[in-house]
Amino acid sequence: MGRVLATRAALPFRTFAPSTMRFDQLIHQPPGLAQLRQMAAADRLPHANMLLSPPGGGGLAAALATATLLLCENRQGEHRDTPCGSCRACRKTAGCVHPDLHFAFPTVGSKASSDQFLPQWRNAVRESPYMEANDWLQRIGAENKQGNINRDNCAAILRKLNLKIFEGRYKIMLIWLPEYLGNEGNRLLKMIEEPPESTIFLLVAERLELILATILSRCQLTKLLPPNGEEIAAALRKNGLPELRATATARLAAGNYNLALSLAESEADAHGPLLLDWMRACFQGSPARLVAWTDEFAKLGRETQKHFLRYCLHFWREFLLLSVTGDAHGGVRLPEAELQSAKKMLPLIDQDQLADITGLLSECAEHVERNANPKILFMDAGIRMHQILRHRVPEGAARA
Repeated sequence: MGRVLATRAALPFRTFAPSTMRFDQLIHQPPGLAQLRQMAAADRLPHANMLLSPPGGGGLAAALATATLLLCENRQGEHRDTPCGSCRACRKTAGCVHPDLHFAFPTVGSKASSDQFLPQWRNAVRESPYMEANDWLQRIGAENKQGNINRDNCAAILRKLNLKIFEGRYKIMLIWLPEYLGNEGNRLLKMIEEPPESTIFLLVAERLELILATILSRCQLTKLLPPNGEEIAAALRKNGLPELRATATARLAAGNYNLALSLAESEADAHGPLLLDWMRACFQGSPARLVAWTDEFAKLGRETQKHFLRYCLHFWREFLLLSVTGDAHGGVRLPEAELQSAKKMLPLIDQDQLADITGLLSECAEHVERNANPKILFMDAGIRMHQILRHRVPEGAARA
């Protein structure tokens, strides 16, 4: 048991997070990004731009790369579409301290503004430009509080954009997650529709349905596809992760590079053996073995427990695919050891049981998010899993 649950020391987060202020440093180049880059290089970018990408898909990194190109004083390349990376403007943009590059993002508190959190923001962008909303809110101590871009934040946006350009050719307002504006976004409508000369809005969104229709109608929408598994794996290998582990991590991340970084730190390659050990304990129904597994598992951190449950759901999704296709074309995304174990379980688990298993795991994930006691939660889950697995077991299977 200890061999399966033991984990090596987590590698530093920055080890896996590349600098992503220039286009050539992004981990992938989705089609929409090429058009955005061409317009920025030709100084024909619309004044209001909505960049849509899924969580961890690189929307913020793409917006930062666009801002870097717009402000660069010495653009390079045949089409002048590559920032030099060394001029005064590029150095300032890389540190998020350029006086003509302004930021607005979710904060906590009715009177809080983005300016109060700029030091934390600069560190967060430098360490993880693929971060998600929850990562940022926890960084600034939100705990269970809701983030928002409030009235005072909107007033600060209007005040900054009414200032003259300080030293660049553009004045840029980058609003990360405009979903958090809510109805306060109405305060920005006139500015978005008729901004001062040489003013560019870059709004980085993840969920269009939460954004005011009046804001959407004033922006040019650019949809950015998330990185695929090969691109994520290549980025992880580039930053020192072994090839097999990088590939497995990329499969679990499903296009979310932020999640891939988190999985890389949580020793995702240990989740498979840990899951199989749990399934054997649940199938046998031995109280001593279930208690021992639960006690060891409860010692792991909450983030590791969340990643384990995510892997469990991934395993059973692939198990369903295996049961339908028989892996005739090698499309089941499981390591060899887990794949062989899944094939052995095919005669023992039908689709009704599979639905009950995934429902139980989803319920556990929700309770872990709410800080449930792990010993109580996973002991109960183990007993319920035993009941599911032993339901309509084929004759002789108990001796297999």
